[in-house]
Amino acid sequence: MINEQQTIDALLAMKTWAVVGLGNNPERAAFGVAKLLQDKGHRIIPVYPRAEIVHGEVGYKTLSEIPESVDVVDCFVNSSLVGKVVDEAIAIGAKAVWLQLDVIDHEAVERAQKAGLLTIMDRCPAIEYQRKS
Repeated sequence: MINEQQTIDALLAMKTWAVVGLGNNPERAAFGVAKLLQDKGHRIIPVYPRAEIVHGEVGYKTLSEIPESVDVVDCFVNSSLVGKVVDEAIAIGAKAVWLQLDVIDHEAVERAQKAGLLTIMDRCPAIEYQRKS
C-alpha cells in the first residue's frame, strides 16, 4: 500500500537514491533534502537537465544515463511531469519511487505498483526522518 509506515521505513533503509530535479540551487527543496539524505548515509545521484555535480556527486540528465542500479527515484518535479519520471524508474529497474510533497499522480503510482515498485506519494523523507527521531 502507498504511504504505509512500513513502506516509508523500507525506502529510508535503501542506499542509492536518484534525486530527479536536483540542481545546485540552494533555494530549492531538493538541494536541502538531498544533503540530509547524504548525511543519513544514502548515496545520492543528481538527475537534472544540466547534469550538475551536486553535494560532490556527479549528475546525469536522465535516469537511463545512470551507470549503476538505483534503489529509490526521489521525484522533485511537477505533478504533470512525474508520470514520465515514474515510467523511467520502472524502465531502469528501480526498487521504489518517492513522490515529494505536493507531487501527486495516482495513475503513475498505480503503474509503479503494478511493476512491483514500492511507492510513496505526497511525503518528504526529511519530514519522515524527523518523525523517527
